[in-house]
Amino acid sequence: MKTFYSHGKLLLSAEYFVLDGARALAVPAKKGQTLTIEPSETPGLHWKSILSDGTLWFETVFDIDTVKTQSFQSEDPIIQTLGNILMAAKRQQPNFLNDSKGILATSYLEFNRDWGLGSSSTLVNNIASWAQINPYTLLSETFGGSGYDIACAKATSPITYTRTNTEPIIETISFHPSFRKNIFFIHLNQKQNSRDSIAHYRAIKKKNMNALIAQVNTYTAQIIEAENIAVFALALERHESFLSDILQTPTVKSRLFSSYPGVIKSLGGWGGDFVMATGTLEDMAYFKERGYETIIPYDDMAL
Repeated sequence: MKTFYSHGKLLLSAEYFVLDGARALAVPAKKGQTLTIEPSETPGLHWKSILSDGTLWFETVFDIDTVKTQSFQSEDPIIQTLGNILMAAKRQQPNFLNDSKGILATSYLEFNRDWGLGSSSTLVNNIASWAQINPYTLLSETFGGSGYDIACAKATSPITYTRTNTEPIIETISFHPSFRKNIFFIHLNQKQNSRDSIAHYRAIKKKNMNALIAQVNTYTAQIIEAENIAVFALALERHESFLSDILQTPTVKSRLFSSYPGVIKSLGGWGGDFVMATGTLEDMAYFKERGYETIIPYDDMAL
């Protein structure tokens, strides 16, 4: 049996602009996704996906020959998406699946799949590891995006990520703030569609992109270099206000949490998944009183 593992992800800075080459701060999550591959006497690729609570949420069987010949089709969008990933992997690595008549593939997700921590990117990275191919190319040919989530899948500590026209620039950094006990992640009780978020960003006409990217890079540096919670919070607030103006979208704090005394910053695609908040453990009662029960301290979330 072969086993592959990928970490989930959180994008702490440069959301959207990471697509255009801004330097982003990203942290791999402690939880991720495992893929096990073992031979089976039953013909075909038998796929199972197990949720974090141990329940089976998805199961299907692929005819391996249809994957090899790039002819797989299904009316089920989930099955077709997985089939597209397998066919893209086969295009990159012609020997992929050649020696296999029967395979049992089982994916185990460690986090809630509605959290937006990278159920797709961890899957892509695991399949790329199985097929021994470039995961960034596989992501580009399937889901698209900047690729920072693939970098997190393979990382073992916080990173900065810069997309380029060739290979991304990935720097391992020391980002374990002494004030991290005052950093929390709150789930907004809804999942954000990354493709819709990117489409909105792309539709906005932006002038002088180089200057905008330079400003985002400044915010990223300020967040990384902050020596205390006050400086950190100010950098987050400036970043959030800047993105709000560019995206022509209200900040999540003004929209949902205007009376909260601390700073709240959107992460990744605005409008869903997790936000990051500064404050104390006692301050988190503010969110619970408003129905936001999933509140995770920094040390429990970030690797």
